Amino acid sequence: MESKKRSQPSWSPPQGSTVPTLHLYNSLTRQKEPFVPQDGKQVKWYGCGPTVYDASHMGHARSYISFDILRRVLTHYFNYDVTYVMNITDIDDKIIKRGRTNYLIEEYIKKTSCPKQVLKDAKEAMEPFECKMAKEENPDKKEMYKNIICKSKAAIETLDGVLNGEKVPIEQLEKPKQGVLVAARDPLCDWLDAQHGHEVSDKSIFSTLTQHWENEYHKDMDSINVLPADVLTRVSEYVPEIVTYVQQIIDNGFAYESNGSVYFSTTKFDSDPDHHYAKLVPEAFGNQAALQEGEGDLSICSLGEKRSQNDFALWKASKPGEPEWDSPWGKGRPGWHIECSVMASSLLGSSMDIHTGGYDLRFPHHDNELAQAEAHYANDNWVRYFLHAGHLTIAGCKMSKSLKNFITIKDALEKYSSRQIRFVFLLHSWKDTLDYSTDTMEIAKAFEKMINEFFLNIKDILRNTPSSGVAAFEKWTSLEINLNEQYLACKTKVHEALCDSIDTKTALDAMRTVVGQCNIYIQERKTAKQTPNRMLLQNIGVYLTKILRIFGAIEGDEPLGFPIAGSTQNGNLEETVMPYLNVLATFRDQTRQTARTLKATEILNLCDNLRDEVLPDLGVRLEDREGEAARVKLEDKETLLKERELVRKQAEEKQRKKDEAKRKEAEKQAAKEAQKRIPPSEMFRKETDKYSKFDDKGMPTHDASGKELSGKQVKKLTKLYQNQEKLHNEYLKSSRNHGANGDGACAANS
Repeated sequence: MESKKRSQPSWSPPQGSTVPTLHLYNSLTRQKEPFVPQDGKQVKWYGCGPTVYDASHMGHARSYISFDILRRVLTHYFNYDVTYVMNITDIDDKIIKRGRTNYLIEEYIKKTSCPKQVLKDAKEAMEPFECKMAKEENPDKKEMYKNIICKSKAAIETLDGVLNGEKVPIEQLEKPKQGVLVAARDPLCDWLDAQHGHEVSDKSIFSTLTQHWENEYHKDMDSINVLPADVLTRVSEYVPEIVTYVQQIIDNGFAYESNGSVYFSTTKFDSDPDHHYAKLVPEAFGNQAALQEGEGDLSICSLGEKRSQNDFALWKASKPGEPEWDSPWGKGRPGWHIECSVMASSLLGSSMDIHTGGYDLRFPHHDNELAQAEAHYANDNWVRYFLHAGHLTIAGCKMSKSLKNFITIKDALEKYSSRQIRFVFLLHSWKDTLDYSTDTMEIAKAFEKMINEFFLNIKDILRNTPSSGVAAFEKWTSLEINLNEQYLACKTKVHEALCDSIDTKTALDAMRTVVGQCNIYIQERKTAKQTPNRMLLQNIGVYLTKILRIFGAIEGDEPLGFPIAGSTQNGNLEETVMPYLNVLATFRDQTRQTARTLKATEILNLCDNLRDEVLPDLGVRLEDREGEAARVKLEDKETLLKERELVRKQAEEKQRKKDEAKRKEAEKQAAKEAQKRIPPSEMFRKETDKYSKFDDKGMPTHDASGKELSGKQVKKLTKLYQNQEKLHNEYLKSSRNHGANGDGACAANS
């Protein structure tokens, strides 16, 4: 027995607990699936990029920021090795149409100076545009066309009225002429394109347009902190690869040439036992409106050119006024859907892990991408996980360039910071519809303010407590033990949320909860006149900073909190200036205390001015605390200036309301005094619209039509008469007393 005790006992590992694993919502199954990359930790990812013919708007930001967040989480939280490829669509029907119409309208404005000609052309352009509206089935587009027509007609009527009126100087016609050119730009562009689009021979207008807007796109992405793709592809650089790819699909029996174009045979593909057309949205199969929109406005094929209405173009024979490239089928250009299939395949091969894009791209674009690629490779797994970002709506309507109801990213950044915009998306599921409004932005701003105040308060505690040595470590009480449990629970909830299809909303809710618990803890320690535990709060602050940095809400490498403007890789601004600011704050505290003792109001005003006017201009917030030293916080200067302006406006509004109430009260009293001066015998006589006859006392006896008043009416008027009589007598008595007092004063003076 003793020898047994002298050897180590047997050991059993703990049971442990189930650790959640990453699941992603997969549009291919419409449910959350375990994420299993095909090659260990390597993830091959393709994202649909912009069609560059106009400014990037918040609807685009919805996809780009959402997928930027997912990419960062996969890379920096789950430690996957992600290769992210994104395309730029620089060959497309919309680009061709926009390039031509921009050119044609500019040329038209240069050559057409006569207001009468502009009026005639605008009227002529309205007819086909109204026909276009009548045929439109999309209710949102129909409403947009109605608004354009309404504004156009109003501008046309204004110019028409001026031209048909008296003879006016030519300079007075310029403004209404410009009004027509602006309001009726879309009808004029369509009209000009129909007449002269085929005559456009300068193909550089298309590349000039796309290069400009691609450059603007990159600037916008930088401004909202979206990471650049590892590889960026442009359609114009992949035309040879597209031709080869299309030929392979023809060789495999799933495409055919017709009149110089090449079409994908959806019937042949779908009837093949190894393939399935419209995997993402099978219920949309045969939706002609969606299919035609996917083909583009310029791609109206001749009757009989396609074997089936459901077939779509892989290669389009170019018409006059369109860019063109050589191919075995004649000069032409790529179809929209084939572009992504080829570019993604060229870099990621026959099967990728993740493909992303906007929700509205599911059918037909992404379903057609899948069909083309799987027809090319003769496989059924070109994409393993398809992720789609939800719509961004404005006032309940989808934000879209084609609907002209978009807010550009630049416009949004005029009102809100990049971080606030990112918080809006973090506070909502990436796959659900989000309505962009002042209310949703205010929620994001409130979250940012809450978390920033927490970071600033933690920094203040860290600056004012020992950072090393014996004094830096204190015994934990039940308060610290409880807070630490809440902190660990927060980390668990964040991890579970991120495993649950990267649910950032739930993760931020958990972070909000632990911040609230930290604030309660700090207040409890403060009430007990004890110092909060430095190490525990620092750990929590550093963890929250790490998660927000992973989400892309914090830039830079500072371990705690949001970066301070002016900090660089060569130096931390906060560490540099804070000792000096603390000296200033202490001196100001002492000065205020002395000024209070001496009741030196001017000195107190100077101290307030330093806090309210001088320091905010430097990005410094000073918070006075009764019985404690003032708290110093470094903040973003623009944020402080906006806060100061808001306080000023609120104070001005408060004063305005106070002055308004005072004015109304004065008017009320003046009206009351004026009413007293009216003798009761005169009070009704001016109301000839109500009464026609009066008795000797001035009381009405008949109404305006000559009808005698009823007893009930007379009783009511008598009451008013008696009340006025009482008020008037008070006025007369007051006047007599005032006169008597005045006479007495005169007698005394004499």
